[in-house]
Amino acid sequence: MKRIVLTGGGTAGHVTPCIAMLPALKKEGYDIHYIGSYKGIERKLIKEYDIPYYGISSGKLRRYLDLKNFTDPFKVLKGYFEAYKILKKIKPDILFSKGGFVTVPVVLAAKRCKIPIIIHESDMTPGLANKIAIPAAQKVCVNFPETMNHIPQKKAVLTGTPIRKELFSGNKIKGLDFCGFTANKPVILVIGGSSGSKVINDVIRGMLPTLLRDFQVVHLCGKGNLDPKLDNLEGYAQFEYIKKELSDLFAAANLVISRAGANAICEILALKIPNILIPLSLKASRGDQILNAESFESQGYSYVIKEEDLSVSSLMEAIQTVINNKHSYIEAMKKSKLNDSIDVIMNLIKETQL
Repeated sequence: MKRIVLTGGGTAGHVTPCIAMLPALKKEGYDIHYIGSYKGIERKLIKEYDIPYYGISSGKLRRYLDLKNFTDPFKVLKGYFEAYKILKKIKPDILFSKGGFVTVPVVLAAKRCKIPIIIHESDMTPGLANKIAIPAAQKVCVNFPETMNHIPQKKAVLTGTPIRKELFSGNKIKGLDFCGFTANKPVILVIGGSSGSKVINDVIRGMLPTLLRDFQVVHLCGKGNLDPKLDNLEGYAQFEYIKKELSDLFAAANLVISRAGANAICEILALKIPNILIPLSLKASRGDQILNAESFESQGYSYVIKEEDLSVSSLMEAIQTVINNKHSYIEAMKKSKLNDSIDVIMNLIKETQL
């Protein structure tokens, strides 16, 4: 039996593309295993898919001064030996890595075991974890043509992001019923990322009295960010995180307000929903979301607000602009060449495996 190890973690965006690959891998008869961190979000997300999961030690590789910079390398080293031991036991034919710091020791251990490696880089420029891992890989899948300039030519393959098939089968009525909404008002879906966004949460909640006159709002606010005072507010539904019902919420949404993580925006693009992107600022990131958002804005897919420019008035203006011009955004997204990449990646896996 063909055997594959998937790895990726730290955020939901490093896990959901792996989940999107599962039906195709199972159809092709692969024995699937997953390596992630001990307690990362990947463990929780993978748990329900009945796939063997192996936790390893993981440390973050930081670009800034922090006392943990002195201890985390030892965690990475420990993770490397743990991953090596797991891989020697499993003996996979290939490793597929979606990125995140937990993948660094796994990829390096796979190289030592002479296991072929395919990496997926979602952002316009590779993150630090993938920069370390790319030299060990046979192929690197990318989302944007611009990314090809940052990766050795023989390795780079333009694929796009694997999109979960269930996202295309959402039911609008189920989405409205789940939130207790009416069919008479348009719906705005707010996604602040798996850990939430305080700045987005605060602005959305600050404009609810005005916003709820014309719209209903589904607010995915992140773990620990629920506001009990708003639980019974008509036309407003808040959740920490949604998985099973997400396709129904997308189907019900007339507009999405989101961070600009590559996987999230590629899902929005595939579903062709008018959207407003609020990328993480340079203060909180290396700027990858800013580049992602700028690319989508230049292609006519999205309206972009810089985080430092976000306010009740700027967001309200953006909402009105996108709603009034929704057809132009939808038409631009229909012309996109960033289609579902699962078939392309599956062919790469077959060609690259041991």
